[in-house]
Amino acid sequence: MTIRVLIADDQMMVREGFSVLLNAMPDIEVVGEAVNGREAVRRVRELAPDVVLMDIRMPEMNGIEATREIIASDGESKVLVLTTFDLDEYVYQALRAGASGFLLKDASARQLADGVKVVASGEALLAPTVTRRLITEFSKLAETPRLSATVQAQQYGELTERETEVLVLIAQGLSNAEIASRLVVAESTIKTHVSRVLVKLGLRDRTQAAVFAYEARLVTPG
Repeated sequence: MTIRVLIADDQMMVREGFSVLLNAMPDIEVVGEAVNGREAVRRVRELAPDVVLMDIRMPEMNGIEATREIIASDGESKVLVLTTFDLDEYVYQALRAGASGFLLKDASARQLADGVKVVASGEALLAPTVTRRLITEFSKLAETPRLSATVQAQQYGELTERETEVLVLIAQGLSNAEIASRLVVAESTIKTHVSRVLVKLGLRDRTQAAVFAYEARLVTPG
C-alpha cells in the first residue's frame, strides 16, 4: 500500500527536496504541499494524507496549532514534526498537541522514508535515547501538569498493575521487545498491553502515552 504524504513547510527548497526524496521511494507518494499551518489544515481535509510532515515554525498558523487542529478533526492523518534542532523548545508542545514524533530536517533520505513508514504504521518515531532525552528535557518546561489530580486518578486508575508498569517503561523509551525482555514475557503480550493502555487512556500512540506518563507524574524527569 502506498503511503500518501503531505509536506507542510514555508521553505520551498525544503518542500521540493523532501518531495524528490520521498517520491523516489516505491511505496511513498507526496500528494500535496502547504506553505503554512492554515493551508496544511485545509489540505489535510482535502487530501486525507496518511502522514503530514509538519514544520513547527511557519507563518499565519504554526505547526503546533496546525497539528492540534488536524488531530482534533478525528481523521486518520498522522503528524511527523520537522525541526532544525533535536532539542527544539517547541517539540514537546507538538507532541502534546498530538504529533506522533519528530524528525530533523537534515535527516538522510533513508531516515526520512523510514520515519514516514514508522508513523504511518501507527508507531511513534522516537528512538529510546531520543524519548528519554526529549521527554525528560521538555517535561521540565511544562509549568503545570496538564492533568488534574482527579483526572489522573480516574484515568490511570483504570489500568492494571501490569499495564501501568508497561506505561512507565514506554515513557522510559523502551521498545516492545525491550519491555518484553525486562518483564520476561512474549513480545505479543506487550503489544496487547500497549493497545489496552492506549484504549483505556484514550491516546493515539506510544508518544502520547509517554507524554501522559510524565504529566501524570508516573515518571519524573531525572
